[in-house]
Amino acid sequence: MWKQIFKTTVIAGALDITANSIQVYLAKGPAPDIILKYIASGLFGKDAFSGGFGYVVIGLIIHLFIAFACTVTYFLVYPKIKLLHKSILQSSLLIALIAWAVTTRVIIPMSKLQTPPFILVKAIIAISILFICIGLPIALFAKYYYNNKKVEN
Repeated sequence: MWKQIFKTTVIAGALDITANSIQVYLAKGPAPDIILKYIASGLFGKDAFSGGFGYVVIGLIIHLFIAFACTVTYFLVYPKIKLLHKSILQSSLLIALIAWAVTTRVIIPMSKLQTPPFILVKAIIAISILFICIGLPIALFAKYYYNNKKVEN
């Protein structure tokens, strides 16, 4: 199971950071590394923005850790909650909503980042990215893993 979890984490994390980079670039035009520095600034404050490549790497590690936490949690609860077996889209939306809520309402307020104001359009964009890039891969890979596990038994 752990091999599948790590594979899912890398795919979902890569899709998510790529989509976020494209979305921010199209909206504001900054280089993609600024997103990873923003993530790292949650631990290091404003120093991360003036720092070098090390902060980019730390931001990526933090980002992948959050994707890993989402993936592990879903893989562990999937066999216990039958509702998750019914619809990939429903599960993906649930993952996206929980990931968005935990990130914006728990992680960011606990970090050194200033909590941004709630803006509905930005929330919808963020949840849509999470739905496609985090929710779908996690829900699909978990379903695939557990369906194949049943076939093997």
